[in-house]
Amino acid sequence: MTPDETDLRILRALQRRGRMSNADLSEAVNLSPSACHRRVQRLESEGFIRDYVALLDARKMGLPTTVFVEITLSAQADDVLEAFEKAVARVPAVLECHLMAGTADYILKVIAADTEDFARIHRQYLTRLPGVAQMQSSFALRTVFKTTALPV
Repeated sequence: MTPDETDLRILRALQRRGRMSNADLSEAVNLSPSACHRRVQRLESEGFIRDYVALLDARKMGLPTTVFVEITLSAQADDVLEAFEKAVARVPAVLECHLMAGTADYILKVIAADTEDFARIHRQYLTRLPGVAQMQSSFALRTVFKTTALPV
């Protein structure tokens, strides 16, 4: 199924305010509440809406430091990639892990309280990841722009 313009209006509205009531959503997209509800259910069942979450403020949670870590593995064999991916998924401070094309095999987005906390995460978790040949960390000085909304 391809979402039509009404579906896209619903998706845009929910990306901005995921907790809005069906009544508010139906009003925002000019649709009756029952039709709006059916469309949202369809968008959920077909996987366009994957989940609803609360987005926490990292600074208020005491985790203001973002570090991007480039990982180069010792080999590109499937078993090496699979072992790394399983292990990195268990590291609590890793928010994202991306398999890359280019000089690094993976890029991780890691959250920490400060540089000392990152050093702990590095020693306790990152250096123990299987298959890692090289690691390079870059600290974000400031987040200029951040969104979770897709351009629909």
